[in-house]
Amino acid sequence: MKSRMPKIMHRVCGLPMASIVSDAVTSAGFSPILFVVSSDSEEMRSALGHGYLYAVQDRQLGTGHALMQAQAGVAGYDNIIVLNSDIPLITAETMKKLASAHAEAEATITALTAIVPDASGLGRVVRDDSGALASIVEHREADSRTLEIDEINVGAYCFQSEWLWRNLPHLPPSSSGEIYLTDLIERARCQGRRIESARLLDANEAVGVNTREQLAQAESLMRDRIRRYWMAHGVTLADPATTYIDCGAQIGIDTVILPNTHIQGNSSIGENCEIGPNSVVRDSIVGDRCQILASALDGATLETDIDVGPFSHIRPGSYIESEVHIGNFGEIKNSRVGRGAKSGHFSYIGDAQIGSGVNIGAGAITCNYDGENKNTVVIGDDVFIGCDTMIVAPVTIGDRSYTGVGAVVNRDVPPDAGAIGAPARIRRKRPDDIEHPPSME
Repeated sequence: MKSRMPKIMHRVCGLPMASIVSDAVTSAGFSPILFVVSSDSEEMRSALGHGYLYAVQDRQLGTGHALMQAQAGVAGYDNIIVLNSDIPLITAETMKKLASAHAEAEATITALTAIVPDASGLGRVVRDDSGALASIVEHREADSRTLEIDEINVGAYCFQSEWLWRNLPHLPPSSSGEIYLTDLIERARCQGRRIESARLLDANEAVGVNTREQLAQAESLMRDRIRRYWMAHGVTLADPATTYIDCGAQIGIDTVILPNTHIQGNSSIGENCEIGPNSVVRDSIVGDRCQILASALDGATLETDIDVGPFSHIRPGSYIESEVHIGNFGEIKNSRVGRGAKSGHFSYIGDAQIGSGVNIGAGAITCNYDGENKNTVVIGDDVFIGCDTMIVAPVTIGDRSYTGVGAVVNRDVPPDAGAIGAPARIRRKRPDDIEHPPSME
């Protein structure tokens, strides 16, 4: 991988490979899950989160040696599943199939295999004259005849635990000095034990990742699987090839995803939305009937009936209430925008609380940073913010007030008042201003 990062922490469709594999095992109903890791695995453990067991392999002496380190953590179970964490396309259904085949046959070992068009670098499955699994030969140990075999070892097994722990310590090192887990098959065969195999129907599940090229291949295959899943569940993808949806995303029925759109992280999009073209939704919640046109959402929450864009950016910590309009070239950061508010063009709202029914004119900004601290702007309900207004935090603008064109508001504005000029002068509204705010000079 030519990487400072552990291989299984490289991401496929937004998640580390190890997380994708463990999610498949969890979905299949198997627990607990134990990871065999290196001694410097704190970053990996932090990324994977809680709920897992760990065993440490101090020296990298092969898959058989790695499994030896796990014995104490999984003692007391009649059977265990062992699998590589670099096969991110494996599914929960396949895990169930493997376990079922193992249980029905009362086998000592059951291995998962696949027929692939290119077996380069992979362990080959050798069968006897009856077609039974006889051995698995690692690529580096295989002779020319064995290398012609197109059935490969996927890297997933079921073992009868009592036999496994009794025999695993007796495996001899290979010519490379490593102890191969796959040598258990030949040992079981010599003892006359029952060995079974389950073959993948979809060979794509067997794709392992050892290089950046294989990582890209796994990403492409996973993205295609995700796209087909959502189309089968009522989501329209106008151009699937240019739609990118991560593993953790959720999308409601009758939503339309337009070309060149990315739904990333743990984003959730409601029903009857239109997302894109050219939009990015990352770790955000989008309610029903929203439209996101050529814009980016990152760590934001949108209620229902909201339209954003084009070319706007809703940043982390933002909460947008229903029926809000965010037009072109708007930016919102760490702010709450009230129901029915409008910010049509070229505005910046940061660290602000915006009331309902507020109209924010073109070029208006909150000046929330004083060089040392982020300060808060509070704007009440039904306020009219004139074009090019600069609101210098901390400041509160009361309900039903207004600001003039180009005003610099650096002090509180009472309800039913206006702020005009730079710095702004405060004036009370005349009775007829309530319905018709005066024009600004």
